[in-house]
Amino acid sequence: MSDLATWTRRPTPGLVPLAGRLVRLEPLDVAVHGDGLFAAVGGDANAGLWEWMQVGPFAAREDLLCFLAARYAQEGWRTMVIRLHATGNVVGMCTYMRIREAHGSAEIGCVAFGPKLRRTPEATEALYLMAAHAFDLGYRRYEWKCNSANLASKRAAERFGFVFEGVFRNDMVSKGRSRDTVWYAMTDADWPGIASALEGWLAPSNFATEDGAQRRTLESFRRA
Repeated sequence: MSDLATWTRRPTPGLVPLAGRLVRLEPLDVAVHGDGLFAAVGGDANAGLWEWMQVGPFAAREDLLCFLAARYAQEGWRTMVIRLHATGNVVGMCTYMRIREAHGSAEIGCVAFGPKLRRTPEATEALYLMAAHAFDLGYRRYEWKCNSANLASKRAAERFGFVFEGVFRNDMVSKGRSRDTVWYAMTDADWPGIASALEGWLAPSNFATEDGAQRRTLESFRRA
């Protein structure tokens, strides 16, 4: 959007459920989701999920839930809990952060995918639903940031379609180490092409009926 003469503040994302074919994202409700969310991303078994994040791991249920409640109150985080349609089980979460409604900009962060969600079409659909919701609300910019040493997160951002924008050197001290932060983003002009590729990749016809293997890569859809 180049002409902003009629620009107005955008609604806050993350206030309503988001339903896809494989997953459903729901705004965090501790009474409804607390036990399932902790089972999916908390405890000693899931400590590795938090290696590159500024926070965690969370050994106790209340530690995780109190942390998310504090970020909601202090920074306006809107955490979405991810459920599998097939079972209804909670398998992870992701959060709208640094929400700037006046500018139409938001970040996706605190992405914690449990073992049943990582490297699956369901994970990609969850990220797709988050981005689509922001752009459907009229957002102009959607951000992804990660530790420069976190190769998996950088690959995920690039695979999904985020554009590398630069590195903030010595950005913060994280768990006793200096962190350089890599910035990625996509804009409302980028989104139609990214969305088309994601929708093509996520279509049932792109997965073999025998074993669920992808027929074409997401990158091949993007090139097309």
